Amino acid sequence: MPVLEFLSPDSVIPALKARAKKQILSELAAQAARQLPGLDEREIFETLLQRERLGSTGIGDGVAIPHGKLARLDRLFGMVARIEKPADFEALDGQPVDIVFLLLAPENAGADHLKALAQVARILREPGLLERVRAAHDASALYAVLTNRPTPQAA
Repeated sequence: MPVLEFLSPDSVIPALKARAKKQILSELAAQAARQLPGLDEREIFETLLQRERLGSTGIGDGVAIPHGKLARLDRLFGMVARIEKPADFEALDGQPVDIVFLLLAPENAGADHLKALAQVARILREPGLLERVRAAHDASALYAVLTNRPTPQAA
């Protein structure tokens, strides 16, 4: 399976200007709704908020992985954003978050949802990866870092 096959070049946000957890989730929901026809931004946002109420998806080291399941979604969907100014996400280590990886799954995804979450967490723990993500200068470079694909060369 290709690395993070549910992440597309269009779902990379190199500089999200949100300042707080709810604003970050709202922005991600809006961006996801634009890429997922038939899904409502409010439904995505509410799904993410419900999950956050169970406990923060801030896993530490400046990373959060908000996620949820949606009935009308037909495939795994991933989105990554770098937050311009690190925000409090109530992370496990108490540190502000500057990298957010959104993962949405179909309601009936079962184990595929958990496997995708584990895959994202495993990749984000690779030595040096977070530094490369933080150093990536634009969306294509950020996408290349996360998918182990070469950065497109300027023509």
